[in-house]
Order: sequence, then structure tokens, then C-alpha cells
Amino acid sequence: MPTLQRRNKYGFTLIELLVVIGIIGLLSVLSVIALGSAREKARDAKRVADLEKMQSALELYFIAHNEYPLAGDAVPLGAGTASCFGVDGFGAIGCAGSYLERVPVDPSSGSYIYTSADGVSYQIQADLEGDVDGLRAHVVATPSGISNAGN
Repeated sequence: MPTLQRRNKYGFTLIELLVVIGIIGLLSVLSVIALGSAREKARDAKRVADLEKMQSALELYFIAHNEYPLAGDAVPLGAGTASCFGVDGFGAIGCAGSYLERVPVDPSSGSYIYTSADGVSYQIQADLEGDVDGLRAHVVATPSGISNAGN
């Protein structure tokens, strides 16, 4: 009578390895997608926080000078002549009596746009990538708050 020999197999089959690699690939793709969405939300939250920070600084300036800094043309904030914000308004560097030593910059495009033709009001424009507390797309900060453009 022939004896049956039992073979001990150790390791994985090719199919098992391919299934595991497929599952790991699927999980990594899903995590990258989720991470991209989280980054978008973080950039939008930073934009709204930056607008609120600039609003506070502009209100302090208004209390001290009874007007907002004049800027008939659209001024890109955080760059060039609007890198800091002090008692003389926006400046390039080292603003005296700084309300903001560094004017915030947009995390993607690099700048927010400030205008104030009359010194009685102002607008700071920003673009959101998604929704933040009911705000979306193009938003405008004014003395009365932050709203969607055209509202």
C-alpha cells in the first residue's frame, strides 16, 4: 500500500497576494481623495479666518483715523506695497504701529484684493474652493461682514 505523504505548504498563492495588493491600492486611492477634500476645506477655512482678521485690523484703523485706508485701484494684499498694515495704512515693510505685521495671503492664488475709493467703506475679495458656513465661490468682506459677491 502506498503511503500518502502530506506536504506542508507555507506562504501565499499568487491570487491571495493580488487580492491583498488590490485592497491596499483601493484604500490608498480613497485616502488620497479624502485628503484632497480636507486640504480644500482647510484652505477655505484659512481664507475666511484671514478675512475676519483683516476686518478686525481695518476696524481698529477706522476707530483711530475715522476712515479706512484709501485705495482706488484694486490692491493685492500681502504683496508689494501691501505686505504690512500700520498707522499709515498699507506698506511694503516695517509698518509703524502695526495693526498687522504681515498681511495674510491667499493659500492658493497668493493675494486677496482690497479696494476703498472713499474711505467710508472697503471691500476685500477672495475666492473659495468649496462651501464654508453658507459662503461659496467669490466672497467679499465689507464693514458689515463677509458675504457672497452680489449679496
